[in-house]
Amino acid sequence: MATIEIEDLTLGPWGVGHLDGRAVMVPNTAPGDLLEVEIESERKGYAIGRIERIVRAGDHRRVPPCPFIPRCGGCDWQQLDYPAQLAAKARLIASEFARALSVELPVDDLIEPAAEEFGYRSRVRFKVGAGGEVGFHAAASNRIVPVDRCIVAAAPISVPTRFAAVFGRRCREIEVVAGDHYQVVVAHFDSRPTPEHIAQARETLAGDFIVRGLIVRGGGARELIGKTGITIELEPGLILEVDADLFTQVNRAQNRKLIAAVMASAAIAPGDEVLDLYCGAGNFSLPAARRGARATGVDADELAIAAARRNATRLTLEHAQFIAMKADALASFLGRARYRPSLVILDPPRAGAAELIKLIAALRPRRVLYVSCNVATLMRDLKPLVHAGYRAGTVRGFDFFPNTHHVEVMAEMLLT
Repeated sequence: MATIEIEDLTLGPWGVGHLDGRAVMVPNTAPGDLLEVEIESERKGYAIGRIERIVRAGDHRRVPPCPFIPRCGGCDWQQLDYPAQLAAKARLIASEFARALSVELPVDDLIEPAAEEFGYRSRVRFKVGAGGEVGFHAAASNRIVPVDRCIVAAAPISVPTRFAAVFGRRCREIEVVAGDHYQVVVAHFDSRPTPEHIAQARETLAGDFIVRGLIVRGGGARELIGKTGITIELEPGLILEVDADLFTQVNRAQNRKLIAAVMASAAIAPGDEVLDLYCGAGNFSLPAARRGARATGVDADELAIAAARRNATRLTLEHAQFIAMKADALASFLGRARYRPSLVILDPPRAGAAELIKLIAALRPRRVLYVSCNVATLMRDLKPLVHAGYRAGTVRGFDFFPNTHHVEVMAEMLLT
C-alpha cells in the first residue's frame, strides 16, 4: 500500500501522482485527491495503481451520479464536477499544442461546453453477453457490466433487453439510435443472421410502440425493417436524412456548433474547391456546398456516400459530389485529375490520417481544417503540415462527450 496525491489528469482515464519520483497512474481520480493505492502493475517509466482508500478528496471530486460507476468503464471522468472537466480538457489540449508544435493557446474559452452534461448521446451501443445480459464493458476488460439505464443517453433511448433476449447469443452488440420521439435499433450479429432471426425481428418490432425501425447486420448482410431513417439538423434549414446505422456524431447539439465553427474558419467564397476527407454522409460537405463551394466528399463507406448523394440531390446542391474510395487510392486519383482544392477538411477516426498528410501537403491548399477526436494522433498528423509550411490558426475544443476524457478538436492550419 502506498499513499500518493493526484497532481493532474491525462487525456485518458487516469490521474497522475508520484511515488519515490516515479509516476503512478490511477483511474477514477481527481486532482488533489490524497489516496492509498495498491500498485497493480509496473510499466516502463510508470506504474498502474488502484484506489484502496480516499484519504482526502480533491476540491472538485464528486460522487458519480451514475450508480454503475466505477464498475462500468464508460464515463471515466464522472467523479469530477463539470467545470473541472472542462478546465482539465482545455489545459491538456493547450499543453499538447505547446509540447508538440510550440503553439501557445489561451486556455480560457478554449473548450465549447456541452449544453447538457447528461442525456446528450443520440446513439448508444450496448454490449450483449453470452447469457443475454446487456450493458457496457468494465474498464480495461471485456467483462460486461449489466445496466438498466444510461444517464448520458438521450431520450428516448432505453436498454434493449427485449431485443437481446429475442436474438440470442449470436448478437454481440445492439445500438439504439434516437429518432424524433422514437428509437431505431441496430443489431450486430457475429455472422449472417438466419431467416428465423429476421422473422423474429419483424415480430418483435411489430409489438413495440417506441422502436419504429430495426436494422440487422452481420456476415455482410444488412436487413432494414420498418422506419430505419433518422433526420439530423446540421445547421438551420439544412436537414440530413440517413439510415440509423450510418455514422453520425452522437452529440447533435455540439455537432451543430462544430459545423458552424468549421464553416466560419473556412470562409468559403462561391466557386471555392473544397475537399472533404472522411466525409461520411456529408456532415461538412453539404454545408460547404450550400455556401457555393464545389465540394468533393470522399469516404470508404459506400453506404455513407450513397446517403450523401441522395441528400445532395434532395437539397439541390448541384456542386456537391461524393466519391467512395479508400484513402490509399486517393493520392493517384487526385494526381491524375490535377485537382487543386483551396480548402481541405478532414475528420478521420481515432487512428488519424497519417497516410493522407503527405498528399494534403502536396495539394497545397490555402487552408486545412482538421477535426479530431484523438489529440495524440492530431499532434502526430499536424507536425508534417508544419514542416511543409503550414502554421496553426484557430484551435477550438468541443466537449462532445461530457463525463469522459474524450474531446473533439478543430485545428486550422494556414499555408504560409
